[in-house]
Amino acid sequence: MDEGFLFPSGSAAPGPVPKGYIKVYSMRFCPFAHRARLVLKAIGIKHEIINVHLADKPEWYLKKNPFGIVPTLETPAGELIYDSCFLLLLLLKQRMMLEYFSKIGYFYRISSGRKNGQDVSGLEAELKEKLSKLNEDLVNKKIKFFGGDSITMIDYMMWPWFERLEVFELQHCLDGTPEMKMWTERMLEDPAVKATIHSVDAHKAFFKSFVDGKPDYDYGL
Repeated sequence: MDEGFLFPSGSAAPGPVPKGYIKVYSMRFCPFAHRARLVLKAIGIKHEIINVHLADKPEWYLKKNPFGIVPTLETPAGELIYDSCFLLLLLLKQRMMLEYFSKIGYFYRISSGRKNGQDVSGLEAELKEKLSKLNEDLVNKKIKFFGGDSITMIDYMMWPWFERLEVFELQHCLDGTPEMKMWTERMLEDPAVKATIHSVDAHKAFFKSFVDGKPDYDYGL
């Protein structure tokens, strides 16, 4: 069970939120905070629990949430969300977006179809439609990333497919989606993305070995 530590008045403020996590300011027996913890656990979002002494609130917490209530969620970018219903809807919406995109099997289906001489124009059209909707989401919300103006977990979980667009010769599917193109450019500037990226040549070499039935898992080492 996630318990966390209790922070009363006079206690030192906890450190920054680790990248890829959400910090939850909670109280173990509060039903509203319980609801937030429950959803975070159920949908698999990594989080750190900070239990606040509600009868003796620490000064630093009142700076984060002037109302002094729980739950409050904090992102690595320092964004704070107070209302439990709103934050649950936000988390569920991000989860739904991820599931929506993760079901796109077009990358491999198109590549396999081409290899077998099939007409993949219909699949490419479907992929373009999906990418157009993602572009629309960025435009309508006027945000740089799918979780806001800073990178969040949803961006990281979607990124690997976009790193491989050129490998699957699908970069043209981003034509007509300027915000998505800008999103990929921003992602390429992120330190974590830079630290884990493989070159297009490396991806292509591995994918060829995979298609040939002899996957070279150590390629480039």
